[in-house]
Amino acid sequence: MGSKFVSHVSWVCPWLVRTGRTLATYSVLGLFIAGYSDSIIEVHLVCKSQRDRVDSHRRPDARPADPGGGEAPGRPAGVVAPPRNADFPWDEFDTTAYLRHNYQTLRSDDQQILELVRDFFADSLPVGGAKGLDLGSGPNLYPALAMLPLCDEITLFELSNSNVAWLEGEVPNYRHTWDPFWQLLCERPRYRAVGNPRQELARRASVESGSVFELPEDRWDVGTMFFVAESISECPDEFDEALRRFVGALRAGSPFAAAFMENSAGYDVGRRRFPAVAVTEDIVRSILEATASDLRLERIGIEGDALRDGYTGMIVACGHAGIA
Repeated sequence: MGSKFVSHVSWVCPWLVRTGRTLATYSVLGLFIAGYSDSIIEVHLVCKSQRDRVDSHRRPDARPADPGGGEAPGRPAGVVAPPRNADFPWDEFDTTAYLRHNYQTLRSDDQQILELVRDFFADSLPVGGAKGLDLGSGPNLYPALAMLPLCDEITLFELSNSNVAWLEGEVPNYRHTWDPFWQLLCERPRYRAVGNPRQELARRASVESGSVFELPEDRWDVGTMFFVAESISECPDEFDEALRRFVGALRAGSPFAAAFMENSAGYDVGRRRFPAVAVTEDIVRSILEATASDLRLERIGIEGDALRDGYTGMIVACGHAGIA
């Protein structure tokens, strides 16, 4: 009886952690546990392990999660490490399905994000001549379009072979789906001065295949990363590393903009399920404060129809690489 109960709580506790709650919050669950006194110690060990994974964002001395699958040293028997980035079939990412679901039209949340990023970049140096990085581009061109006034070169850095192929076909003459995004950007004169965005993106942008975990340091002058760091793994330590590597790839003082799904529980693309780390504004801020300056964070709530199930909003972070 005890082993079946522990197995059940192993499923319940990650839910409590993802929603920011503890066992003490739930008196009903406490009463349920009280009937199984022989299992109490095992239950608390399981929940503590789950909580430790989330708290590793905030504790610089925390040990990273086990890099492989299966049971990790120091964990109670039966507690399995969360899947890591390398465990997912990124080359099977259904680019067409993702594009159709997310960017067929200009959604109100994307509009708010683009307005924030536009205004930040419109007031930022450098004035042309810079090298830009869009990390984890996927089938999304509006981060690259947002960097056009600042950059002579833009690297679209992407891991998935299916996304790389889409980018290589889209950049030379992008479809009219992106016109409303550009029109929104052109509400600021700096964007209107670009001229023909199709020609300029084709001339300035190039696609580079690679992993966020292998990014070179101090290579770019402007950066964007939209819905990437929290959407490539279930391991908080990999979210932390991805965000730090993004900022670290930029030279000191470089302006950047990043966007995150808040409290994401993972997402479906076509017939595949892909991972996420549930992050909040406080978690994002705590990491960026150690690597960036002039931070501006904005939360965008869900208005009207949600993009999908399993998230509570979006977070936009703008700032400059390096500590002032």
